[in-house]
Amino acid sequence: MAFLPVLLLLLLAVSHGADGQNSDPEALPRGCGWGLVRPYTLLCDLDSIWGVAVESVAASGTLASILLALVLLCRLRHISEAEKRSGVGPILLLLLGILGLFGLSFAYLIEQDESLCLLRRALWGLLFAVCFSCLLVQGVRLRRLGRERRSPGGCALTGLALGLSAVQGIIAAEWLLLTVLREGRAACQYLPLDFSLACSYVLALLLAALTAASLALCGKTRQWRCNAIWLLLTCLLSLLLWVAWVGFYLYGNAWLGRSPDWNDPALAIALVAQGWLLLIFHAIPESHICLRPPPQPTAPDYFDTSQNSTRMRETSFDEDIPLSHRQFVENQGYGYNDENTAGLRSGGGAGQHNSNTGARPSAPFRSNVYQPTEMTMILNGGAVSTSSQSQVPSAPPTYTGRQLW
Repeated sequence: MAFLPVLLLLLLAVSHGADGQNSDPEALPRGCGWGLVRPYTLLCDLDSIWGVAVESVAASGTLASILLALVLLCRLRHISEAEKRSGVGPILLLLLGILGLFGLSFAYLIEQDESLCLLRRALWGLLFAVCFSCLLVQGVRLRRLGRERRSPGGCALTGLALGLSAVQGIIAAEWLLLTVLREGRAACQYLPLDFSLACSYVLALLLAALTAASLALCGKTRQWRCNAIWLLLTCLLSLLLWVAWVGFYLYGNAWLGRSPDWNDPALAIALVAQGWLLLIFHAIPESHICLRPPPQPTAPDYFDTSQNSTRMRETSFDEDIPLSHRQFVENQGYGYNDENTAGLRSGGGAGQHNSNTGARPSAPFRSNVYQPTEMTMILNGGAVSTSSQSQVPSAPPTYTGRQLW
């Protein structure tokens, strides 16, 4: 579809080549000295510089689109994620539509005839419908990825885009049949308002793509929001461009008094601008995101206190210990406490050692020999002899280590 305008232009160039050989070389405009004659003088006319500018910009856009399509096709096997592979088909179809836009712009650099006017009227809305249908299915894909984290297949999305664009092809065919065959009008004789109304379905596709891109930003998954932002920006800029060229095509030329002369430059510039806009703001970023390798999982930083508390609980060190080993450690802790308590009660825990904690010094205990206080001596009526003192049994130590009477 994209190479059809180029092939038709080549056929037209061959058919008009014999007529141009008999033309006067002195009547050629300035800059056309390489065999280009009428009706192709706008391709080299330096007095009408807009033709040369449109030609150079369209040629560079065509080269960029072909290179990007080749890169996608060569790197397709390296895209392992199914979510990213589903977007490659609409991107390739979009690049095909962009090539058609750049190729159709050359048709406005040639003087009008019946076959060329038929080509313009048939392919204008169809190529725009292909591009905007790709934007719409990308919005549907991002919406599904944001809500359900899965996307339809790339073949299904491409088929949906082709089906939506085929409606515009039917509309353009009916318009040509009614005006050219049934009413017998010339293909180049049509009103600008009729040309704009024939593209109403294309504008509806653009508005639907804008709505889908807006809904894609409301998804639960934040991974695809960058794609949705680029898609929304593309739709907004495309809508502004369409408002600008339709307004200038319908009312600007008539207000400036340039209505028949500036119709072709306005349409050619609109084609080239739309092609580059789609290429820069959607095709290149979307291709870059598809070709980008998936991020590698990183180990959590346990020393980063800014991390979420739930994540730290999920990556706790206790969960790394098996359940049986964890119970064994807890039992050892309880056994250590009971052992220390028994040692304190027996009074001989000064030299105990633990295999886990090493040597543990015992608490300072008093002597087992009873030492009466002054109050005891008063109550007993005097001093207590040493012999009787040695015969008094000592009280067992408490948990504090004091001897009780």
